[in-house]
Amino acid sequence: MTPSTHTADDAALLAVQIGRPPRDPWRVGSRCSYGYPTAIVSPSRLEDGSPFPTLAWLSCPYLAERAGQAESAGEARYWADRAAHDPALAARLARLDEAVRAARAAESGGADACAEVGLAGQRDPLGVKCLHAHLALALLGFDDPIGHALLGDRAECDDARCTALKARAEAYA
Repeated sequence: MTPSTHTADDAALLAVQIGRPPRDPWRVGSRCSYGYPTAIVSPSRLEDGSPFPTLAWLSCPYLAERAGQAESAGEARYWADRAAHDPALAARLARLDEAVRAARAAESGGADACAEVGLAGQRDPLGVKCLHAHLALALLGFDDPIGHALLGDRAECDDARCTALKARAEAYA
């Protein structure tokens, strides 16, 4: 299992970003140009022994808002329908599913507690339910066509909004 790699400041900010303390173990997988965590990575079994199929968790409030808006607009259904009718997209999503399973096993020290499911706990690699997970995977460098489409040409906010969140996190620390 990959050890937790993050600072106390990362943990405090992440708790404010996602609205609760993160469940251990985890590590920062990507950061924005301001230096703040944008996605975290967790193994398939948490510290308390619970299975956890979500390899990548989106923490950036700006991108989480974009993912939420896209989900509300029906984009998860759009991508699932498109994958059902576009063999090239279906093949990319199948390769993504394999890559996520392999990365989760590696992150878990080779023993994947959630090996029967893929991205965000889905059994069907062509199913699309969590755009947040797709964005997180794109930030981590996976070839995720959905995540990259959602990122578009603006992968971060232009106002360093986590600076204000960091001040709030420091007040609680």
